[in-house]
Amino acid sequence: MQWEQLLSLKRQGDTSKRLRKEQDDTRLGFEVDYDRIIFSAAFRSLQDKTQVIPLSKTDFVHNRLTHSLEVSVVGRSLGRLVGKQIIAKYPHLQEVHGYQANDFGAIVAAAALSHDIGNPPFGHSGEKAIGEYFKTGNGLQYKDQLTEKQWQDLIDFEGNANGFSVLAASREGIEGGLRISYATLGAFMKYPKESLPKKPTQKICDKKYGFFQQDKEFFAEVANELGLISNKSGNDIGFERHPLAYLVEAADDICYTIIDFEDGINLGWIPEEYALEYLIKLVKNGIDTKKYNELITKEDRISYLRALAIGSLINDAVAIFMENEKAILAGEFTFALMDKSQYKAQMNDIIQISIKNVYQSKEVIQKEVMGYKIINNLLDAFCTAYNKKVNGTASNYDELLLELLPERFQFQKENLYDRLLHICHFVSLLTDGKALELYKTIQANK
Repeated sequence: MQWEQLLSLKRQGDTSKRLRKEQDDTRLGFEVDYDRIIFSAAFRSLQDKTQVIPLSKTDFVHNRLTHSLEVSVVGRSLGRLVGKQIIAKYPHLQEVHGYQANDFGAIVAAAALSHDIGNPPFGHSGEKAIGEYFKTGNGLQYKDQLTEKQWQDLIDFEGNANGFSVLAASREGIEGGLRISYATLGAFMKYPKESLPKKPTQKICDKKYGFFQQDKEFFAEVANELGLISNKSGNDIGFERHPLAYLVEAADDICYTIIDFEDGINLGWIPEEYALEYLIKLVKNGIDTKKYNELITKEDRISYLRALAIGSLINDAVAIFMENEKAILAGEFTFALMDKSQYKAQMNDIIQISIKNVYQSKEVIQKEVMGYKIINNLLDAFCTAYNKKVNGTASNYDELLLELLPERFQFQKENLYDRLLHICHFVSLLTDGKALELYKTIQANK
């Protein structure tokens, strides 16, 4: 892979080439990506979507919106630090093409900002709930009418693939979705493969899948334009990662490891002494003991340690990336960056405490159970009504139910797979609160 190709400013539908040296630096294309994402309805809905604790009203706790903003900030730092070294290593990128170190930060920041944009309500349990509806629920009735890969898309519903649809899928009157640059789409694509074959290798890029069958053609176009390395054969499509996708992933790994831990401490679910014991292992070389001892409140002490920990992990991730840059460009680096971190053991210890005290807490589990029920009910009601309407068997109730769909979801799709994915897409873009409200409406107990 070549950096000048990987940094493509092309957007879907372009008829002429976008050159970096011709860009207006006050309105750089990669920064336009960031703006388009942050002003989108899908991004705005993240303010009422679960990060860890569903339907939580406490001001301590991060939601998907605050998490995404924080990941974007960390991603921007990672991108800029890497970009500075890449420009120094390959001076022609600047001298011939006009690329700047901060371009890398802008790309990673935009991709990181959108990394959870396709996640359903109620956290990762929302993804599982959609898959379970088709795997073991009433959605099982559709299996024999779909291809193997279409079916796999549904039973392993994936937020990353859904996010690619949000960013890039065309709909009536809106060609190319948000029309994001191919470089940013490439950095967004952590798992550049289709749903089958499932986990064909142990490589990090094959861990999940990154696009639905309906988006396959455009996904391949983006990958080929960027010069990503194909790693599948026959009728299967898959590629090695865009190098900057490693930085987006690292930003997410750093944030959820440290910040979910911080949430647990601030909620009182994890004793403060755990923070001292585990976070100090990450920051022992950078901590100002005098400054730390002057901090009066628990919140201030944790914030100080969190900031230092994130800084340590950012510097470590940049070092790992640059040490392996040649292998990454060759498609031969098969791990997440933080899997090779000198702090890997400390991160694992923190994650294990978060699993025990936060992710598996009774409050989280109770609300995830409720999320399963809500999503299953919504999918069943709308899939049934939508399919009945297409088949000409819709009742008056079905017609009324479909009137609850937003206008852009009311147009008809003839293909069963497209219809089912259309309803999954609708449900996935609901906020936690809106999903609960719709559920109560359908259950007639609002």
